[in-house]
Amino acid sequence: MAALAGGGAVVAGTPARAGARAVIRPSALRPGDRVRVIAPAGVPDTRLARGIEILESFGLVVEEGEHLHDRYGYLAGTDEARLADLNAAFRDPGVRGVFAARGGYGTQRILDGLDLDAVRRDPRVFVGFSDLTVLAGRLWTAARLISFYGPMMNWTDARLGPAEIESLRSAVMTTDPIVLTTDPAEPSAAVTVPGVATGPLLGGNLTMLQASLGTRDLPDLRGAILLLEDTDESAYSYDRMLTHLTRAGALRRIAGVAIGQFTNAPVVSGQWTAAQAVLDRVGSLGVPVLGGLRIGHGNGQLTVPLGARATIDTTAGTLTVEAGVQP
Repeated sequence: MAALAGGGAVVAGTPARAGARAVIRPSALRPGDRVRVIAPAGVPDTRLARGIEILESFGLVVEEGEHLHDRYGYLAGTDEARLADLNAAFRDPGVRGVFAARGGYGTQRILDGLDLDAVRRDPRVFVGFSDLTVLAGRLWTAARLISFYGPMMNWTDARLGPAEIESLRSAVMTTDPIVLTTDPAEPSAAVTVPGVATGPLLGGNLTMLQASLGTRDLPDLRGAILLLEDTDESAYSYDRMLTHLTRAGALRRIAGVAIGQFTNAPVVSGQWTAAQAVLDRVGSLGVPVLGGLRIGHGNGQLTVPLGARATIDTTAGTLTVEAGVQP
């Protein structure tokens, strides 16, 4: 019963089933590896230097995409330039990791030009979130490649401290399992449906998941633990997006739901909060739901592998995910 707590190539339009093909884990990054920072969406700013500094502190050799500092309206360069950087990063055999500089908007505009043969031929680490949800989805549906839902390199120290730096490093450089515990201070901690569920962790930003309906970017979520988070959205927006996904059949037979951060969700007196609206929608799915996870746009953002086998346990208040990389 739902409760509001106190405290092969994919055919166009046909998403790949969560448990169908063999999952591909990229090799763990090691000190001395070359990695590349690219901007498939919005324009990075001066905070980028801090993100690059952090990657270098891991012992990685950081390269910048050729067009990383371009600007075209609200985009980080023209579609052609951003796509060129994206494909160059996945084609270069010496580049072992690809890190997104910033989200915002724009990845969908170039995604259909992604060199999927290069992705399949030589899998590597990819890290990004928010707008990059669609790229993570395409890597999964086309290549069954695990990617990492974690911070952009446009880094803000006030939001991301030593624990979050270590979370990123451990996720992409070790084979340790990842365990997140629900944080009662997160607004989404109020969303729970008791139970235990296991499946590949898939999803990401709710806005981008809804925007992916009818495309090859949205995985078939049957048997999956669906990850959701968003920012700057009202309660009715969460309701609308989840209702759309449900009516479209995208949430049919999911195993469970892991809910990240509801960042900057307005609270209106006398109306539902974002947590109440989400519970109203996911509480009727008949699966366990665990909220309060520090995944998303808020402070203390942690890194998790998308596509790796995960378990949510609402009694323990934990999301446990297998390593997303191989030795």
